[in-house]
Amino acid sequence: MALTGRTALLAALGSLPVGILAPSWTGMLAVNAPLSLAILCDYALAAPVRSLRFTRSGDTSVRLGDTAQVQLTVTNPSRRRLRAHLRDAWPPSSWSSEAEQAASHHRFTVPAGERVRLTTFLRPARRGDRLPDRVTVRSFGPLGLAARQGRHDVPWAVRVLPPFTSRKHLPSRLARLRELDGRTTVLTRGEGTEFDSLRVYVPGDDTRSIDWRATARQSAVAVRTWRPERDRHILIVLDTGRTSAGRVGDVPRLDAAMDAALLLTALAVRAGDRVNLLAYDRRVRAQVRGGAAGGDVLSSVVNAMAPLEPELVETDARGLSTTAMAHAPQRSLIVLLTSLDAAPVEEGLLPVLPQLTRRHTVLVASVADPHVETMARSRGSVDAVYEAAAGTQTQEQRRRTADQLPRHGVTVVDATPNTLAPALADAYLALKAAGRL
Repeated sequence: MALTGRTALLAALGSLPVGILAPSWTGMLAVNAPLSLAILCDYALAAPVRSLRFTRSGDTSVRLGDTAQVQLTVTNPSRRRLRAHLRDAWPPSSWSSEAEQAASHHRFTVPAGERVRLTTFLRPARRGDRLPDRVTVRSFGPLGLAARQGRHDVPWAVRVLPPFTSRKHLPSRLARLRELDGRTTVLTRGEGTEFDSLRVYVPGDDTRSIDWRATARQSAVAVRTWRPERDRHILIVLDTGRTSAGRVGDVPRLDAAMDAALLLTALAVRAGDRVNLLAYDRRVRAQVRGGAAGGDVLSSVVNAMAPLEPELVETDARGLSTTAMAHAPQRSLIVLLTSLDAAPVEEGLLPVLPQLTRRHTVLVASVADPHVETMARSRGSVDAVYEAAAGTQTQEQRRRTADQLPRHGVTVVDATPNTLAPALADAYLALKAAGRL
C-alpha cells in the first residue's frame, strides 16, 4: 500500500483543531478512525496491479542523437477502472538530459476490460544496447487516498547505432568514384587496371592506350578504356585498445574511427568491393564477413559497431596481425584505424608490418587531436609558451612516427575527427585509381 499526499493533508487538517482545542487520544481517534476507514475502502476499490498485462512495440534501433519511440500497451482485465501512475524505467543514458527523463512517467486511466498505449521517447546519449528496467505501476482508488503498487518485467531492447555523421561526404565521393569509373562526362577517362571497352581515338587521348591490333582490323584508330578494379577485398581493423579510449573533442577516438570506417564501407560497397570488419585489442571484439559485394554489409557493420567500447588494455599487435591475416587470406587492402603515438607504433605495430605488407596493401588511419595544434600556436604568456612547446614537441613526435610507416610501404592518413572520414575515403579512391588494391 502507498499513501498519497492527499491523505497526509487530510490527517494534518483533522488533527490541527483537535490538538489546539481538545488535545486527547479520544480526539485523535475521532479524526483518524474515519480517515483510516476511508483509506482501507479506497485501497479495496483500487484496480489490482498484479493482473495487469503489458506488451511492448516500437523502435528496436536508433542512431545516436535521434529519438526512438517505444510503445507500452497496458491492458486492464479487471472489473474496476484503473487510475494509475506508471514509470517505465530505462538506464539514465537513454536520455541526453535529466529533463528528458520525464518522458518515462505517465498518468492514465483505463476503463475495465480495456487497454491504453503509452509512448516513451528515448534520446540516447551513448551507443550500445539499452534494456528497460521494471515497469512500476501505482493504482489509485477513487478517493485518491491510497494506491496499490507493483512491478512488472516487460523485456525490450533498443540498439543505439553510431550516428554516421560523415554520410554527408558520401555523394561527393560517389561522384569521384563515377569519374574514375568513366560513367560521367569528364575530360579524362577513368583510370584503373581492368579493361573496360574500345572506342574511337579522339585528339587528347593518351597514345599509350591505342590498341594496334584492333586498329588494324578497322578503319579508325581504337583506344582501350579502363575502369577501376572491382570485387577487391577490404579489411577494416578497429583498434579497441586503451589508446582508442582517449577523448578528442567531445567523442572518444574509437567513435571518430567508427565514423570513418562507415564512410569507407559505404563507398567501397558502392564501388563493388568486398568489405570485412574486425575489432580487436587482445581478442576479437566484433567481426563482419562481407561475403559477396553489396548486400547488407553496411547495416551489418553498423550493428556490429554499436555495442563496441574501448578496452583499457594494451593492444596485442602480434595477435592483431595474425588475426588480420586469418581474415584476409587473399590479397586485400587492410585499413588499420589505430593510434600514431610513438610507443604503441614503434614497439607494437612496426615489428609486425612486414608480414602484413608482404601480401597486402596496408593503410593506417589515425585520429589527430586539434587541441594540440591550438596549443602549438599559443603565445602571449609564460603558460602559453610552455603549452606551445609541449604542443610542438607532441606534433614532432607524431610526425616522426608517421614518417616511419611509408618506408614499409604503408599509406598513412592522419587527420582530425571532422576530416578523418573524407580523408580516408580520398586515400581509398587514390589507391583504387592507381590500381593498388
